[in-house]
Amino acid sequence: MTQRVELAAVLDRLAIDALITDYAITVDDGDWDAYRRLFAPDGRADYRSAGGIEGPAPEVADWLTESLRIFAVRQHLIVNRRIHFDIRDQDIGDTARIQADYTNPMRLADKAEGSDSAAPDFECGGRYAFTAVRTHNGWRLRQVVVQEKWRRQHWSDPVT
Repeated sequence: MTQRVELAAVLDRLAIDALITDYAITVDDGDWDAYRRLFAPDGRADYRSAGGIEGPAPEVADWLTESLRIFAVRQHLIVNRRIHFDIRDQDIGDTARIQADYTNPMRLADKAEGSDSAAPDFECGGRYAFTAVRTHNGWRLRQVVVQEKWRRQHWSDPVT
C-alpha cells in the first residue's frame, strides 16, 4: 500500500470510530433525530436479542423513543472495536463491518426523589455488529445488530 492509501485507511477508521461513538451518544441522550441521521437511507436496526424490534431505522427510533423513556440515565460504553473493510482494487472499499462489545448501565426515571443511590437499576451487555457504508455524506450505518449476552436488574418489579 502507498502512503496515500494508508492515510485514507486511517481517516476511514477515525470516521467510523466517530460514527460508533455518535451512535452511543444519540441513544444515551435520546436524540432520535440525530440517531436517524446516522443511518444510510436503507439502514436497519435489530434489537430483538434485547427484547426489542427489528426494522428500518426510523421505525426503530420511534420504538426506542417510547421504550427507553422509563430510564432517565443511560450510558453506553462501546469498546473493543474491530473494523474490517471490504477491499476493492487493492484499496479500501465502501463497506465496513464493525464488531464491538458494550455495557449499558441505566437508571429509572421514577426513582424516588431524594434517593441517595446513584447506582444503576438495570445493566446489560453484549456485542454489536455494525455494517457501515461510505456515502456522499460520509460513513453511515446500514445495519446495527445487538446481541445481548447478559442483563442484571436491581429492582423488584420487572420492566414493562
